[in-house]
Amino acid sequence: MMLEIDDLHAGYRRLEILHGVTMHLDKNEIVSLIGANGAGKTTTLRALSGLVAPSKGRIVLDGTDISGNRADRIVKSGLVHVAQDRALFGSLPVSENLEMGAYTQKRGSMKESLDRVFELFPILAERRTQRADTMSGGQQQMLAIGRAMMSKPRVLTLDEPSVGLAPKLAAEVLDAIVRIRETGVTVLIVEQNAAQALAISDRAYVIESGTIVLTGTGAELAHDDRVKAAYLGI
Repeated sequence: MMLEIDDLHAGYRRLEILHGVTMHLDKNEIVSLIGANGAGKTTTLRALSGLVAPSKGRIVLDGTDISGNRADRIVKSGLVHVAQDRALFGSLPVSENLEMGAYTQKRGSMKESLDRVFELFPILAERRTQRADTMSGGQQQMLAIGRAMMSKPRVLTLDEPSVGLAPKLAAEVLDAIVRIRETGVTVLIVEQNAAQALAISDRAYVIESGTIVLTGTGAELAHDDRVKAAYLGI
C-alpha cells in the first residue's frame, strides 16, 4: 500500500471538517475523491500535504507515518501537492518556477527531472523563458504540475486540475495525469468534472460532510445511480 489514511480528523480552528476519513492508495493507482462543494475534498488534500494539521488519525506513506509532519518534510518524503490556485511565482519564467520545484532534490538530478517534465509538457520547453503570469490558464496548470514533478513524487495529489480550463485543455491535463501514473507515480485527484475523473481512475471515493460514504472502481461509481444523480447530472 503506497498511501494509507486511517480515521483522519482535521479542520480549521474549532471547526472540524473531516470526521474519520479512511482511504488507501495502492502503488501506481489513480484514485479520485469526489463530492459536493464543502464536503471536505480540499481539506483532505491539505491534511495529507501538511497544510492542515490532523487532530486525529494516521497518514502512512509507503510504511512511514507522516501524520502531522511539516509540509516541507512531507514533500521530501515523496508526497507532493498541486493546489487549486497553482501558487506559481508569476514574475519568474517557466524555467525558474520548475527549478523551485526541485529544491528538495540533489542539484545533479535536475536535468533528468527537467527532461521528464518537458517530455510530459512540450509547451513548457518552448516557453521556458516566458513569465508564468503571462501564460494561459492551461499552460499555468501544466507548469504547476510540472513543478510538482520536479520534486520526484511517489504520490501526487491534485486539487481541481481542470478548473477554469476549456474542454480541450482540460482533456490534455487529464491525459497528462494518466501518463504521470505510467511513470510509476501514484495519483490522488480531486476534480470538479466527476465523469472525467472517474473515467481515468482505477478506484474512487465519495465524500459527504467529511465522511467517506461510498467507494468502488471508477467504472462502478460512474454507473452507480446515486453517483449519477448527485455528481454526474444524469
